[in-house]
Amino acid sequence: MSDASARRTEARPADGAPRARWGLLAGIAAGVLTLDQLTKWWAVNALDDRIIDLVGSLRLRLTYNYGAAFSISQGRGALISLLAVAVVGVLVFSGRQATRPLPAVALGMVLGGAIGNLGDRAFREGDGLLGGGVVDFIDLQWWPIFNVADSAVVCGALLLVVASWRDEAARPGDDDPGPTAADGAAGAGNGGAVGGERAGDDAGVATSGPAGAAAPSERR
Repeated sequence: MSDASARRTEARPADGAPRARWGLLAGIAAGVLTLDQLTKWWAVNALDDRIIDLVGSLRLRLTYNYGAAFSISQGRGALISLLAVAVVGVLVFSGRQATRPLPAVALGMVLGGAIGNLGDRAFREGDGLLGGGVVDFIDLQWWPIFNVADSAVVCGALLLVVASWRDEAARPGDDDPGPTAADGAAGAGNGGAVGGERAGDDAGVATSGPAGAAAPSERR
């Protein structure tokens, strides 16, 4: 057995089913969470009293979002936080089905972004339980202000759509083109050959028949 075959065998449990890529999923989620929190820490300290203009309409401006992602549904932070907790639970449960790299990466991005914003609501200053403000600082001026976690959630969701589309395209039977003209020609050729063999057999029987019938008359 080659090394590649051995690795493929080790990647599957005893029942033959592919394993969930928990390591990849957790690594991506941890990377997104770390990057999100580092950039938010920088924004809180560097953008407290200034705005940084970058390219075109893109600028960095510190705001606190008490609503959903991209500053949607302001004033409903507690409800949105509870929904975020439910989403995180669903994502962790769905990780069991992430047996290929692309879905694992996508789920990791969504999970890391969701936990990043949920952490802001849980630990930053705000009203009530899970009422903290999420740090937003990426301002396009023609789109609601957002952060790294928001970007990861959106990009991960798009990757999940792509992964689902690829799964649909790779279903067994979809790549079977059905009978072709060449197959029909081959079948016809085989049929002709069989027919020819049968005809030859019939001819042989017909030829041997009279010969067999002539033998008794010769004996007489």
